[in-house]
Amino acid sequence: MSGAIQKKPGNRNISLLITTLLFFVLFGAGSLAYDRFFSLSTFLNLFNDNAYLIIVAIGVTFVLLTGGIDISVASTLAFTCVFSAHLLRLGVPPVVVIPLVLLIGLGVGLLMGYLIQTFHLQPFIVTLAGQFFMRGFCAVISTNSIPITDTFYKYMALGKVSIGKGKLYYYVFFALVVLAAAYYTLRFTRFGRGVYAVGGSEQSAVLMGLPVTRIKIAVYAISGFCAALAGVVFSFYTLAGYSLQNMGLEMDAISSAVIGGTLLSGGVGSVIGTTFGALIQGVIQTIVTYQNLNTWWTKVTIAALLCVFIVIQRGIALRAERRKSG
Repeated sequence: MSGAIQKKPGNRNISLLITTLLFFVLFGAGSLAYDRFFSLSTFLNLFNDNAYLIIVAIGVTFVLLTGGIDISVASTLAFTCVFSAHLLRLGVPPVVVIPLVLLIGLGVGLLMGYLIQTFHLQPFIVTLAGQFFMRGFCAVISTNSIPITDTFYKYMALGKVSIGKGKLYYYVFFALVVLAAAYYTLRFTRFGRGVYAVGGSEQSAVLMGLPVTRIKIAVYAISGFCAALAGVVFSFYTLAGYSLQNMGLEMDAISSAVIGGTLLSGGVGSVIGTTFGALIQGVIQTIVTYQNLNTWWTKVTIAALLCVFIVIQRGIALRAERRKSG
């Protein structure tokens, strides 16, 4: 057991190193190929355009670290946008709307985690039901796009901080705060150590006296909360709510985590790596845009990268097993 614990940080660091290098290689390749690509503005725009994805992916990372999965996050994000837009159109103030949708996201995640742990259900099936449930409620509220005209939302959508020749919009700081809080939680708290322990070996975590049930329920609550918060940020980003928003975003979030070095089997990963994984998707999207290609080439490239990283992760795991047995 102690040997396994010692190997995991090394595996995590190798994966994070590979992800970081890939980001800079892609950014460097774009800088060499296109004029004005290498600029602070382009770099900051990666955060402006992917702040909501970073938040969702960080929430999903907590679930993946325990060996679970959550495919309901895209629907929760869409529901947050549609429900927020609907309430704002009815005249409900943002000070009520935003806490309400965050509580709903937290509650949905908590419920799914409770069902998974209490009744020993497959996470994929439960979160798939959550996906249909939340997406269905979007359509119940409205099948048309609902514009957001609230003053506060417009302020958050347009407000920005100038950094040199670039700019960061206010809503990006939500993503940065989530990243900092998640990093601190996983790295320096008992709960964070418990998340890694459960993902590494749930049986060992039980023998160690860790509250495994509470931890596994909590990570789904965190994922649901992050998905709702990402929905708030996406509402700032688009100033609209639409029932078909971000179809397939759950795969983008999981891909960001896996490309960032998170093992699907749990126990290894970091939110820093996940953030780089999301930014890598942003770089690929930017290159596709510069090249004037069909946007589906982004999905094709991400799929190829995902396969490569799964193979790399498997190779790292086999190497660790051989060292342990040796």
